[in-house]
Amino acid sequence: MIHNRLIQELFESMEDQWKAIFTGVDHPAVAADDVELLANWYCEMLGYERYFKDPKPVWMLKAPDGTLLEIMPKDHTLRQERTTWMPGWSHVAFRVTDLEAAIAYLDTKNIKWAGEIIPAIGGGKVRNCFDLEGNMIQVLERHF
Repeated sequence: MIHNRLIQELFESMEDQWKAIFTGVDHPAVAADDVELLANWYCEMLGYERYFKDPKPVWMLKAPDGTLLEIMPKDHTLRQERTTWMPGWSHVAFRVTDLEAAIAYLDTKNIKWAGEIIPAIGGGKVRNCFDLEGNMIQVLERHF
């Protein structure tokens, strides 16, 4: 009985330590038809910069806030049409400080929108769109 209690106390103290180890998402990754072209798109459209290139070829891009985005080559699998609510990872949301200004800028780049501005789950507002290869992304304004 004492042994079980000691193990439980040890586990509880470790639980707080584990929470401090995980700090957030390092990077999402997208498998691209053309790694160079899609990397260029994210740099030109959303302000990313090239951070690291692996010869596979894989690009790690860095956002102005320091978060990373990986652009990697796709395999032979055919692209499936996706909806927001399909199982698995659905989209990446890019946070902006001013949604209307971001939309106005992206309109000058002829971005393909997937709908109008809607309330974001958890607060804020969001608009869905597609990157160069048809992957759904979101532009989201949220204030904490």
